[in-house]
Amino acid sequence: MSENENLKKEIDWKITILPLIGILILFFLFVLWPEKSKEVLEYIRNLLGNEMGSYYLIVGLAVFVISLYIAFSRYGNIRLGTEKKPEYGSFRWGTMIFTSTMAADIVFYSLCEWSLYAQEKYITELGGIQRWAATYPLFHWGPIPWSFYVVLAAAFGFMLHVKKEGRQKFSEACRPLLGKHTDGIIGKLIDLIAIFALLAGTATTFSLATPLMAAAMSELLGISDRTVIFSIFFLVLIAFVYTMTVWFGMKAIAKLASGCVLLFMAFLIYVLLGGGEARYIIETGISSIGNLVQNFIVMSTWTDPLRETSFPQNWTVFYWSYWMVWCVATPFFIGSISKGRTIRNTILGGYGWGLAGTFTSFIILGNYGLAKQMDGTIDVLGLLADDGSLNQVILEILRTLPLHQLAFLLLIITMIAFYATTFDALTMVISFYSYKKLDGNRLPDKRVRVFWSVLFILLPCALIFSENSMSNLQTISIIAAFPVSVVIILIIGSFLKEAK
Repeated sequence: MSENENLKKEIDWKITILPLIGILILFFLFVLWPEKSKEVLEYIRNLLGNEMGSYYLIVGLAVFVISLYIAFSRYGNIRLGTEKKPEYGSFRWGTMIFTSTMAADIVFYSLCEWSLYAQEKYITELGGIQRWAATYPLFHWGPIPWSFYVVLAAAFGFMLHVKKEGRQKFSEACRPLLGKHTDGIIGKLIDLIAIFALLAGTATTFSLATPLMAAAMSELLGISDRTVIFSIFFLVLIAFVYTMTVWFGMKAIAKLASGCVLLFMAFLIYVLLGGGEARYIIETGISSIGNLVQNFIVMSTWTDPLRETSFPQNWTVFYWSYWMVWCVATPFFIGSISKGRTIRNTILGGYGWGLAGTFTSFIILGNYGLAKQMDGTIDVLGLLADDGSLNQVILEILRTLPLHQLAFLLLIITMIAFYATTFDALTMVISFYSYKKLDGNRLPDKRVRVFWSVLFILLPCALIFSENSMSNLQTISIIAAFPVSVVIILIIGSFLKEAK
């Protein structure tokens, strides 16, 4: 039997083709009827984010508590596989964890998120920009969102390396609770929810961050009004880069992840030392971490019942949703590279490397912009009030650096590297969904991975062309996260039952 005939028999065509049809339909809806699409998204955002926002907050806090329970209970002693030595060294393992997360969104939000909160009435009521605009980014990229990753990474690692399951899918992780229903309609529905959720999350990521790269490129080349064209160019370029890396396998992914971290560190050092605000950045960072620790429970449970500011509905609900939709692939990847580690080491190490990366990024990049706002060098809030785009605001902040053209170039290269390393991991994981079953250490066929590489960029292209607002882009993740949260609960319950 030929290789092509074998592949045709192994492919789960329903799971592979239905997402393609769904994405093509959404693509044409967003392109042909952009205004109507925005209205529908706003309606659903109000229903889920406003009326049911407390549900997302409860799930987030519960998963965080469960992750600590698993790590420090007897479950933490379980080793993922029979190997006594981890498959990857600590540094390479940590860099792959960090770079497999939110891609270039980490850079994008690090540079501007403080300014979004600085405009909020709630921040003023709490005590002002200096104390809280630098604290909430650490909260929204801190322990609770990382708990989604690490607890599922432990569950998936147990499934892959202890139970030796060949079906690397969301539905398979629910088998201890669902039993025979895993192989029926419920199992198929769970896997389709997982795929659509991941496509929604990646669409939000691409649609928010690629326009920043396009704006930086326009500045470097001295060309204006080409943001959409450059955005599509970067989407295609990034897809090409991560497709080529996936083509060469896990060794290429590991090397690219290490290179990405080095590039990112160079960018951070350039901003920290070149911007002349090192003391302010470090001291504000220390104060923000202390403020977060002191107020963590209040921040985690604040629901604003009277909707005086709707801050948790506008921001916290979105972030918990955003991280949930990425749980479809990233924890699978973390679990797969954690072979030889204990569950305790996987959870606590995941927290350590993840928080170290995100906190360092937000403290250095975010506090640099905040410093320039507070000392009057630039009026970021004034620019935003005058309908300035976040991309232009970020570029204005970077212009205050010496040799700012170098900052623009480093920004573009770093974001491309982040995208490439993240989507390397995603395409590798989601390709398993196209198979009925893969035995042993077999990896998905390269043609299947290329198929998903292309599918990842279709919806972002439509969202960029339709020029959806940040609120509408956030809504896509909030919608997708609702059913995913139910599956996350099933997976955690299944893991606790099986591991017991």
